[in-house]
Amino acid sequence: MNLSESKDFLVSSASLKEVRTFSRNVFEKIQLPQDQKDELVLAIAEAAQNIVKHGYKGVESTSDRMEIKISLKDGELEIGFYDKGKPVVPGNVQHRKLDDIKPGGLGTFFIKQIMDGAVFKKDQQGWVNHLVLTKKI
Repeated sequence: MNLSESKDFLVSSASLKEVRTFSRNVFEKIQLPQDQKDELVLAIAEAAQNIVKHGYKGVESTSDRMEIKISLKDGELEIGFYDKGKPVVPGNVQHRKLDDIKPGGLGTFFIKQIMDGAVFKKDQQGWVNHLVLTKKI
């Protein structure tokens, strides 16, 4: 099965519920096992949360948008995130130490555990940041 769906979202923490709903709906079409769907939705929600929190410094916007595109081709799932926030320095993206017990700071850890790949790409056609998550299905 091949598929490609994308949707724009406001850059706000309030949009994260919509991000999860959109992701779940796409994964329903792919008919993935429930535990795999839950993990993928978690990875997508964490990446979207990081865009809001770090790319836009948590400033809620009524006009700034991010786009999420989910594609499946030849058994490879690709999830693209596009935004116009603060440019990401890939070497600075890391999770906190696991033994530092406190809330937050583990989104990138979860993403790396769930996904096979997480790469920032250039040449994103007008977007500032383009994160691509991949997973073999």
